[in-house]
Amino acid sequence: MPRAGSGRRHARRRKILKSAKGYWGRRSKLFRPAKDAVAKALTYSYRDRRRRKREFRTLWIARISAACRAQGTRYSEFMHGLTLAQVNLDRKALSNLAIQDPDAFAELVRVAREAVQQRTEAAGAA
Repeated sequence: MPRAGSGRRHARRRKILKSAKGYWGRRSKLFRPAKDAVAKALTYSYRDRRRRKREFRTLWIARISAACRAQGTRYSEFMHGLTLAQVNLDRKALSNLAIQDPDAFAELVRVAREAVQQRTEAAGAA
């Protein structure tokens, strides 16, 4: 009489099918299509966890750039001025500031402009 296995095969299949819950058609019902779909979904989720960081940074830069243009300066000049003024705010914080508190953002633009002017005056005097 054959010996009963440990049930690992059934547990593995059940795990895959549970992961494929909500998929369309055979992908949620049959093991082989579900296995392929889950593998692809895991690949996409791994890739997109990294891509999401890039996309948010792009969004923050676009928002800061638009707010800078409204203040009459360019994004690159603004960021350079903040570096010279030793203002260490990341782009996420600057983006939120531009949206939620335009007056504070305008003050940061002023500080950045002054830092750039002082730098150019110092370079011109030397």
